[in-house]
Amino acid sequence: MSEYCWPEDGERLAERAREAWTATIEALPLGTSVTGEVVGRQPFGVFVRIDGVPDAVGLAEVTAMPSDASLPAVGDTLVGEVMGYADHNHQVRIRLVG
Repeated sequence: MSEYCWPEDGERLAERAREAWTATIEALPLGTSVTGEVVGRQPFGVFVRIDGVPDAVGLAEVTAMPSDASLPAVGDTLVGEVMGYADHNHQVRIRLVG
């Protein structure tokens, strides 16, 4: 397995995220604490399946990680906070904590 990977079934995941976008924003207002599992890993950050909001796609970019953190691995569980939304690709932007 490569060091980097896209989420498994990424096209279907993106379609579900688009269909559920309004509900996702309502369920995850700015500042909401979230936990989730890393489902994809790229040099710029990790994609996260957010607990309790199955159709949401979270993105924790390296620029929003603690300065001493390393890029999490696929399967890791993360804790973060909703810091914004990327409407153009229906992703919840997450800032990792601790």
